[in-house]
Amino acid sequence: MKKTIVIVDDHLLIAKALEGIIGNFKDFEVIYVAENGKDLIQKFEDNNTIPDIILLDISMPIMDGFETVLWLKQNQPDIKVMALSMQGDDKSVIKMIKNGAKGYLLKNTHPKDLEEALIKLNSDGFFYPEWASKIIFANMNNDKNEFGVRISDREKEFLRYTVTELSYKEIADRMCCSPRTVESYRDQLCEKLDLKTRVGLAVFAIKNGFAES
Repeated sequence: MKKTIVIVDDHLLIAKALEGIIGNFKDFEVIYVAENGKDLIQKFEDNNTIPDIILLDISMPIMDGFETVLWLKQNQPDIKVMALSMQGDDKSVIKMIKNGAKGYLLKNTHPKDLEEALIKLNSDGFFYPEWASKIIFANMNNDKNEFGVRISDREKEFLRYTVTELSYKEIADRMCCSPRTVESYRDQLCEKLDLKTRVGLAVFAIKNGFAES
């Protein structure tokens, strides 16, 4: 069964063109289009089908992408939201992700890359291209960033190892420190990020560009 998609974009020609492109994808189908966040909410209230994925523009009248993704996070958290915009600046990327977007693409993305991004979003629950991950990583370096979390260089190094199969003792050997110190990095990060497991830390590392290449 194909995964259902709703496009939210005030530019109807772009939305229809995007609908046609996705119509050629094997695993996805567009079920309807909304002109802005308010229009989307109205369609939900009118008992339209709730989609698996929403492709969401940012710059829209009445209710923009920032407001819409936050509403979706609070009211329809199971929907995976992919920002699809011309805006690739740091502030827009960080704010959309902070508000609940699970992916981010620019509108000049090649159709093949869009399909691959949708597949990743569906299977992994998130998709951030390399350029977006770099923005997130750069903001993580700031003492005061949009995420409100400061991560030290040693903690970043530890995060890179969480996605490997190395044991904590082996990670300690790589980092030239004791296993107790590595456990301290783990505990500090779990507290900062409100996580409980290594799997949670690994997912965070991947989503935010800390994973080793």
